[in-house]
Amino acid sequence: MEIRKDILQEQNNKQIQDLEDDFSRLAEKLTKKGVNIQRLLQRLQDFQVAIPSWALGAGGTRFGRFGFFGEPTSLEEKIDDIGILHALTKTAGAVSLHIPWDIPNDYAAIKEKAKEHGIFFDAVNSNTFQDQSNAQLSYRHGSLSSMDKEVRQMAVQHNNDVVDIGKKLGSKSLTVWLADGTNFPGQRDFQSSLLNTEDSLKKIYGHMPDDWKLFIEYKPYEPNFYSTVIQDWGTSFMLANACGERAYTLVDLGHHLPNTNIEQIVATLMLKGKLGGFHFNDSKYGDDDLTVGSIKPYSLFLIFNELVNGMERNKQNPELAWMIDASHNIKDPLEDLLQSLEAIQESYAKAMLIDQESLLEAQSKGDVVQCQEILQDAFRTDVRPLLAKARVDLGGAVNPLKIYRAMEVRNKLIAERGKHTVATGL
Repeated sequence: MEIRKDILQEQNNKQIQDLEDDFSRLAEKLTKKGVNIQRLLQRLQDFQVAIPSWALGAGGTRFGRFGFFGEPTSLEEKIDDIGILHALTKTAGAVSLHIPWDIPNDYAAIKEKAKEHGIFFDAVNSNTFQDQSNAQLSYRHGSLSSMDKEVRQMAVQHNNDVVDIGKKLGSKSLTVWLADGTNFPGQRDFQSSLLNTEDSLKKIYGHMPDDWKLFIEYKPYEPNFYSTVIQDWGTSFMLANACGERAYTLVDLGHHLPNTNIEQIVATLMLKGKLGGFHFNDSKYGDDDLTVGSIKPYSLFLIFNELVNGMERNKQNPELAWMIDASHNIKDPLEDLLQSLEAIQESYAKAMLIDQESLLEAQSKGDVVQCQEILQDAFRTDVRPLLAKARVDLGGAVNPLKIYRAMEVRNKLIAERGKHTVATGL
């Protein structure tokens, strides 16, 4: 299933006049405020978010998995689904593979298929949080942190294999999320676990090509509830420093305790040149993996304020990697991803509208009220015409979700694949 350009254009034509009117009014208003509209549009068009290969099917809960009809049953079909997203949004131009769930059978063919959709391969992701069917040893009591040297070697080798797979695809980074931890006090020695993890990560880092980056995630709890080895950004930061200059912290928005000030973490990491990238999602309680912007849109905006400010201010920090990491238990996965992509772009656009000079002046004067006014003026601006204009100028959809439904994409995927397919890895 592909999005035909002629049908997309036909659907756009039904909405294009309204878009032009809305965009003209917004552009006039923003121009009076000194906003460079063309620069803003260009930055929105350049902003690409990677879609994880595991997000194209229905996720699961601790109690069950409820499949969604027409799920992709192969890596090829997953890339086709991302192609649908990219054709509509023009901002889903990358895929992040999970290994071993999505190992290519034919690397040349997979690369060609991705190229046809205008998609590049972003970070590859390793899996030491579950035992594989052919494994001789178990990660039951840890992987990179295990007290068993042979288990640690197996986990390191898996990550090295993932790097080798990524090299064949043109990826330039490895993401390590470590599920290692404990459920009970006294279960394991904290210091030994951390030292083992550091030693393992150094071995993986040493295997990576010189132009690769290592992204180290953190999470305060789950699947272990007493401790996790890499429980917070400080531990990730410490491990990244121990590995080397091409190792960075990766921030997953769901991997924080309630009410954590994530924007402050972002600012600190960028100041130190150690923020590698983002996994976008939203949450009410913990790692809920909900649609981006569905619960706390203002928090997302404040995070993007620090990101936009940091990208201009902290040149020592590398170009950031962006990826969605969500679980689609109720919604059509593609519709959910369309909503997330829109929310990310919306927060990015609003953050770029903040008058940073005026904000800094108000901060220096201690004018707290004015600081809030500056932020909320940008947040309350309806930037959707900007996003639509940026998309349409690249050949995308005026309203991706509306056109997705009008074109009955899910029904066509069901007709091609069947109802009871299950996405690989799920």
